[in-house]
Amino acid sequence: MKVIITATPKLTQWGKFSLTVKAIRPSGEGSLKKSFDLLKEKLDKEGLFAPERKRQIPSIPQRIAVISSTQAAGYADFIKIVNDRWGGVVIDVAHVQVQGEAAPDQIIRALKYFNSRETVADIIVIIRGGGSADDLSAFNDELLVREIAASRIPTVVGVGHEIDESLADLAADVRAATPSNAAQLVVPDRHEIIRATRSRVQSLLPRMDRIIIQQREQTHETIERMLESIDSRVQKYSDELVQTRRVIAELDPKRVLDRGYAILRGSKKIGETIAIETDHDIIKAEVLHVSKK
Repeated sequence: MKVIITATPKLTQWGKFSLTVKAIRPSGEGSLKKSFDLLKEKLDKEGLFAPERKRQIPSIPQRIAVISSTQAAGYADFIKIVNDRWGGVVIDVAHVQVQGEAAPDQIIRALKYFNSRETVADIIVIIRGGGSADDLSAFNDELLVREIAASRIPTVVGVGHEIDESLADLAADVRAATPSNAAQLVVPDRHEIIRATRSRVQSLLPRMDRIIIQQREQTHETIERMLESIDSRVQKYSDELVQTRRVIAELDPKRVLDRGYAILRGSKKIGETIAIETDHDIIKAEVLHVSKK
């Protein structure tokens, strides 16, 4: 805001002159626009409006701090839309003037209050309905714009109508076209989420069916391979058992006797009696002579 200083001489009781200084608001749309452009250029050079410093706001906030006049239509619209779109949100409200000379200081104090609380909000929303350029001039106050930019809590500013632009809009993390638009930006539409979720589920059902069928086929194939492997092992062990029985049978002494051999039992000392077992008989004999091979 441009300040015009006027001085009026006044004679004091000590014979000296003093000056009465008076700050005068710029009047007229031309003066307001010029002050707006000069301050905008200054703050832009400082980087207060830079896109890279903008922060994202939470998609589903749990606590919202609102700075507005609770008697304004814009505030009522904001509250109604938030409640219609998404219930259960805690809303802390700081009632302030949103136009006039006292408005910037009150909004600044509200910003400081919300930023200093132990339980901080997820978002700070500053809203005001439409009005003339002079009505909205409070949102071009330099100290207010700097306070918005310095907020540790992400800020959303929705001031005036869609065509209105304030420096507070530019300094905020998110600019809303109107208070109603601010409500649409800070909370999702639960009806839309329900519709989207249902649509998503419906689109997933055929895919889930395909996955179930695929898993069932893979399980069946795995079981078939396991059964084949078990059958193969059983057959292998069965063959080995048959072979082992065959070897044992070949080593059976009775099989040896059947082939014409005899089994001798007893001592091989001379004069001793030995038993000679054939396939049909057991013969007793005396050892008369023992010779080495």
